[in-house]
Amino acid sequence: MPTDDLPETFHVTTDEQLRAVSNLTRHRIMAVLRFEPATITQIAERVGLAKGSSSYHVRLLERAGLVKVVRTRKVRGVTERYYAMAARTIALPDPGEGGPDMLMRHAVADLEAAPAESERHVRMAHLRLTEEQFAELGARLEALADEFRELSDPSLPDASLAFALFRPAPRGRAGGDAK
Repeated sequence: MPTDDLPETFHVTTDEQLRAVSNLTRHRIMAVLRFEPATITQIAERVGLAKGSSSYHVRLLERAGLVKVVRTRKVRGVTERYYAMAARTIALPDPGEGGPDMLMRHAVADLEAAPAESERHVRMAHLRLTEEQFAELGARLEALADEFRELSDPSLPDASLAFALFRPAPRGRAGGDAK
């Protein structure tokens, strides 16, 4: 199924949708469905789940409107359903001050679960930027991510990109040992 047919963005607005995307397993299922439709069996194999668990998580995502059935076919008298994302991107509500960012938590969990011998590019840089530079860097990062998303080929291995450009809390407000 070409992703050209999908709406660009699905905005998470309800508690049910937020609960659905908050789970790491469902996050990984959505990553499987990002580029091509898959059956429950294919999802289970890619994520490393039992078919029953995969089915349960996909049903929750479907009920929340995040994934949908895009094709069915009969196989030995059983209807096989192919699921795909409901949109090209999922927009989450702002977690608010001090709230954990779900995408970053999931990205860190995926990074920690990645094979140690696989190539990784991880870097944190502390910058001092004007408002204009900050806005330009954010726009350039988003454009670069969009450019490479357009180049993505479902036949190639998965790669994940996560970035966070933010202004940290002033010293003393961030918690921890800072005094």
